[in-house]
Amino acid sequence: MRRPRAGFTLIELLVVIAIIAVLIALLLPAVQSAREAARRIQCVNNLKQLGLAVANYEGSQGVLPPSVVVAKNGAGFWSNGWSINGRLLPYLEQNAAFNSVNFTLNYSAADNATVSQLVIAGYICPSERRPEPRPTATGRYGVASYNWNVGDWYVFGGLSASAQGRGAFGANRSRRFAEFTDGLSNTVWTSEVKTYQNMLTKCTLSTVLEPGSIPSPVADPYSAVPEYKSGACTLNDHGHGEWVDGAALETGFTTAWPPNKVILGGPTMVDVDIVGVGEKSGGPTYAAITSRSYHAGGVNSLFGDGSVRFIKSSIDGNTWRSLGSVAGGEVISSDSF
Repeated sequence: MRRPRAGFTLIELLVVIAIIAVLIALLLPAVQSAREAARRIQCVNNLKQLGLAVANYEGSQGVLPPSVVVAKNGAGFWSNGWSINGRLLPYLEQNAAFNSVNFTLNYSAADNATVSQLVIAGYICPSERRPEPRPTATGRYGVASYNWNVGDWYVFGGLSASAQGRGAFGANRSRRFAEFTDGLSNTVWTSEVKTYQNMLTKCTLSTVLEPGSIPSPVADPYSAVPEYKSGACTLNDHGHGEWVDGAALETGFTTAWPPNKVILGGPTMVDVDIVGVGEKSGGPTYAAITSRSYHAGGVNSLFGDGSVRFIKSSIDGNTWRSLGSVAGGEVISSDSF
């Protein structure tokens, strides 16, 4: 008699496959969670390096870097456009890139094309889903997912304005540490944003017109700023797409709304930021540029003392505004964010 062959039956094979599938389903979330935890750690490290770079810049120059430089030029305005990121290059071990920059020319000039298209890992969160350079008609630009605090709604009053922005950085503004009377540990310098963010730009804001009269952080956005839906702005889908550009819509954020707040606007009703007249067009500039991230529940933020803290999306809007001001005199408890 022939001995029967040893092997799996079809049912046994299916059972084994099912068991493997269940194990994969159980393990995959744990693996993804571990990967995200590693990305968050690297994100925090990137922000700490930016904090050290700013501290070294201040130690060398005696002041903090301006977000952008704007000047009157005949009937118009002149700006070479360079951002804080460009000024920090030598303090981030990017000396070769810094030495190749011609700061007398715009970042979009042909002489600066090589630097402008660089992808600098320290400017991009590892969790960012669109880290690729942004192509334009004049070349490619590296993106940035860490932006600088340029105020609440009020960003820049224009060349003749006496009122200054309340954020840590600003156009034509190089602050000294002595100006941070709220304390460096109570002032946000840098926070996360998403690259290729939808933006409503060139808006004629009808209700946000005075530095001291801006919408409450708990106001209904559509009532407070009807331009979100009015069609009076230009929609673009590439905000935070140029790390070299010092304009608020590219390398700035404001504390107008709490982190990750979704406001649908524009003709296609997408999650948008909104900017009035830009700084490089002479201002005055008002903007709601929200800090966002792909981390669940909040954003990583760099404070003036060099610490990095995770700010929950559920933070009270007034507390977030207080953390954004340098001399508001607010009393902030450490357990409020």
